[in-house]
Order: sequence, then C-alpha cells, then structure tokens
Amino acid sequence: MQKLNYNNEMKKIIKSLNGSRPKLLLHACCGPCSSAVLERLNEAFDISVLFYNPNIDTSDEYFYRLEELRRLIDEMDLKVETIDPSYNSQEFYDAVKGHEDDKEGGARCSICFKLRLDEAAKYAKENNFDYFTTSLSISPYKNAQLLNKIGAVCGEKYGVNYLYSDFKKENGYKRSIELSKDHHLYRQDYCGCSFSKKERLESL
Repeated sequence: MQKLNYNNEMKKIIKSLNGSRPKLLLHACCGPCSSAVLERLNEAFDISVLFYNPNIDTSDEYFYRLEELRRLIDEMDLKVETIDPSYNSQEFYDAVKGHEDDKEGGARCSICFKLRLDEAAKYAKENNFDYFTTSLSISPYKNAQLLNKIGAVCGEKYGVNYLYSDFKKENGYKRSIELSKDHHLYRQDYCGCSFSKKERLESL
C-alpha cells in the first residue's frame, strides 16, 4: 500500500484556508522539535502550545524541557500561549502497563502517541480550537504514518479537525537543528520515558 504524503495533505489544508487564521493547538514534545514547526505553522494559524508529556521520566527533565520551550517561543517573538497541564507520570505508566519490555518504536510508543494525542484532541474540542496537531512527526525516529492515523482517529472521536503533517519533510528536521543551535537549546538524547533512556544507555 502506498504511503500517504502527509506533508502534501497539510499544504492542501493550509491552501484551503484562503488567508484566514484558524486556532490551532500544537501538542509540543520539546523545544527543539517545536522550533521549525512553530516557524512554519505561525504563517497560517493562531497557535497555542500544549505541553502534555507524562511520558517524561522525571519532574526535573519535564520542567527543563518546558522552560526551554517557553524560552524558544519568547526568543522567536511568537504570540503563542503555552499550556502546561499538571505533570503526572503515572498516567503514562498506567497506559503502557504490560509493555515495559517493548523495544523503542514498538507497541509501547504507539500507546504513548495515543495517550498524548487523545488529550490534545480533547483539550482542543473543549477550548474551541479549529485544528490540533503534534510536533512529533518532525523526528526521523517517529513514524509519521502512524502518528497521523492516530491523530485522525482522536480528532474524529472528539469532533475536532486533525492537521495532517510530516514536519520532517522539506528539510524540516534540518531546520529544527539549525534553530536549536541558533537558540542554544537543550537537545535531549532520549525520547523522554525511562524505557527509552535505559535503551539508550545500554547502547553506549
């Protein structure tokens, strides 16, 4: 089966806006991944950022990534609200129970994507956003086909539009690295959860 080009799908949606600026909720995983995404989407949407990431392994790591994201938004001079739900890692551990030994990129990651995108869709619906999406697809290590399928299902569940995307396309990932260097952002070397951190340390 041919894979759908979700970057082209996003461009079609943006073209259909005809210059209007709908409200978009961006689920952001971290500053580095969000940098090029914010730069691109800011041209077409009024953006609010939802930092919902209960997968992050410690509160210190969570709040460090959050503050780096806020600093980035400030330095990019964007009129973007940052929404920070209470940090509760137990939500993640409850969701992935039984999948602790999965390899990175397996079923545990799919569950994690669904957990975060479901919350984003729910928040977007409850707060009258026109669209929601996630910065996760900018990573070359994340399955954009899977992310978009999960996003579409969550959007349908709550009755809010999911903005299809594959932000790594058109040098999106490269641009995120450039912006990270320009703003001296902390670039973490693991996804965020304790399992990905353990796998990374074992590979050293």
